[in-house]
This record gives sequence, structure tokens and C-alpha cells, in this order.
Amino acid sequence: MNEFMSLFNNGDPQVVSTSVKLMLLLTVLTIAPSILILLTSFTRIVIVLSFVRTGLGTQQMPPNQVVIGLSLFLTFFIMAPTFNDVNNQALQPLFNDEISLEEAYSQAALPFKEFMSKYTRQEDLALFLEYAEIDAPKSIEEIPMTTLVPAFTISELKTAFQIGFMIFIPFLVIDMVVASVLMSMGMMMLPPVMISLPFKILLFVLVDGWHLVVKSLLQTF
Repeated sequence: MNEFMSLFNNGDPQVVSTSVKLMLLLTVLTIAPSILILLTSFTRIVIVLSFVRTGLGTQQMPPNQVVIGLSLFLTFFIMAPTFNDVNNQALQPLFNDEISLEEAYSQAALPFKEFMSKYTRQEDLALFLEYAEIDAPKSIEEIPMTTLVPAFTISELKTAFQIGFMIFIPFLVIDMVVASVLMSMGMMMLPPVMISLPFKILLFVLVDGWHLVVKSLLQTF
């Protein structure tokens, strides 16, 4: 700990600059989960994939690790242009001592603002702007992150639930048909889910469900 603190007591500008970069890296790593969940496409993707699993009724198949892992890689794929802009406009100039830390923050926030503003509903953003008593911004750069992030999050939640509802419909139809057939045959004690599960899995496999779901998710961005 003393050796770590000695970096800040050193008068060498190069050492101090390295210490600041180290502290910046540790700070980013600390808030990385929040950035990943709230500022990217991760929320929509993981909710939709969870809806698919729930609609199939397969309980823990695929496992949570697979759902989270697929959501992460799809998020990195979708957010790659944004991450590249952040790296080129903020991180690399900061590491090359071309801009200050405050300028790097502003440059890094702009690509995320541009991405989030595309998928944020106007009424959601207006809600937080009105509550914070902030005048309507004239450009994306003027939108505070404190209002854009929650507005983007609830917009993503609505979009994800809308997609999830559409995914549920065919599975619900199968459950209703199976339940009606069982009741007409007088087999009311047999759980309909036990009979409908193989049919739902068969339908999902025949239509190449995972391909369609991922394709639909990619087309929404």
C-alpha cells in the first residue's frame, strides 16, 4: 500500500501520469458491470433470451451461463462501433497525453449518448428532464447522462417486453390447444405442460428458433 501511495508522492510527471491512468483503469473496472448493463444493448438481449427460455418451459435449459454468455457476445458485436469510437476519440488520446481527463470523459460519453438516444423514447427522456427541471436540450451533447441513462433503460425494458410478448404467442397457442385436447379427452389430471413441451421444442427446432430470435434482435439495432 505504501509503495502504491508513493507513486502519487513522486514528483516525476511521467510517474504521476501513469498513476492517474492506473486509477482511471481501476475506476472503469469497478463500474464496468453497470456500464455494460445500463449503457448498452445487453438489457434488451438478455431479457428477450430469458423470455424465449420461459416460453419454451424448459426451466434451466439453456443454463443461465449460456444465456448470459450469448448476451455478452451479442452485446460486444452490436456495440463494437461505439466501443471503437470511444477508444479512438477518448482512450488513445488520453493515454498519449493529448487530452485531459475531463476532455476524455466528454469524448467517451458522446458515442454512448449517440447510441442511447437512438433507442430512447421521447416521453421517457422528457419524464426525467421534467423531474430534474432541465430545459429541453438542443443537441445530443447537451443531454445529461443522469437523465439519458434511466430513460434509455426503461425504454429498453419496454422494447424487450414487447418482443417477449410476441415470442410468447406461439407457445401460448400450443399450450391452449394441448389443454383443450386433454380436457375433451377427459384427461384433466394430466399436466398440459408435460404434453406441450415436446411440441414446443419441436416447433422451435423446425423453424430454427435461435437463428430467428438472434436475427430479430440484431435487426432492432
